Amino acid sequence: MELWQAIVLGLVEGLTEFLPVSSTGHLLVTQRLMGLPEGEAANAFAIAIQLGAIVAVLGLYRARVATMTKGLVGQSPEGARLARLVIVAFLPAAVLGLLFDDLIESYLFGPWPIVAAWIVGALVMIGLTLRPPSRGGKSLETLDAKAALLVGLAQCLAMWPGMSRSFAAILGGLLVGLSMTAAVELSFLLGLVTLGAATAYKIVGHGDEMLAAYGPLPLAVGFVCALVSAALSVEFMVRWLEKHSLAIFAGWRLAAAAVVAALVLTNVI
Repeated sequence: MELWQAIVLGLVEGLTEFLPVSSTGHLLVTQRLMGLPEGEAANAFAIAIQLGAIVAVLGLYRARVATMTKGLVGQSPEGARLARLVIVAFLPAAVLGLLFDDLIESYLFGPWPIVAAWIVGALVMIGLTLRPPSRGGKSLETLDAKAALLVGLAQCLAMWPGMSRSFAAILGGLLVGLSMTAAVELSFLLGLVTLGAATAYKIVGHGDEMLAAYGPLPLAVGFVCALVSAALSVEFMVRWLEKHSLAIFAGWRLAAAAVVAALVLTNVI
């Protein structure tokens, strides 16, 4: 892998990981456009550079993460409660991911499933824009175990590349009555656990293969680019959704679907 390719992949990862547009879909298409060989090493690289995005969110939400950490060591009841709920929300994806990881990669990691997921997600976003959930407005402090589990089940939709883990979690949060701000924050916190576990799983299983194929320097470059671009995209998303709907991201998804469909039909990828 050339360094410029690692830079591009890092920027794509960081910009799209926490936006509701699917980083996996964008990375898979970008890898094909650059002619990178498919396989476990490429998949592991794409997931490993997520660490940059994780670090960015840890920095931006350090106060909330610190409270949760204190809760885990018995110093904050509020933090302990939120940490338990995030773990509950994480469990469905953990179980289904372990059971169906190979099957998902075999059947859904292709251009047409990604295009379909982008379109389906965009239509759901348009529906949410036209008719928002009627039970909105609750804060993160109102979340209970049942609602957290439902959010976790919704996040499992993101196992379909192109659907977006961020969007699936936000959708789940809105459907259980959280405000947009609370749903977005929960999506970020849940992402820290989900992405961290996925990254660790891939590195343990295919880290040696990844390093043999690409070496440590591209991985480090991708990590740094993902960190910087993720920090910028998260700041943008939070500020945008304070005053606007998800419509801009629906447009992004439809445009991406149209471009990739054209690239496939013209045999570019």
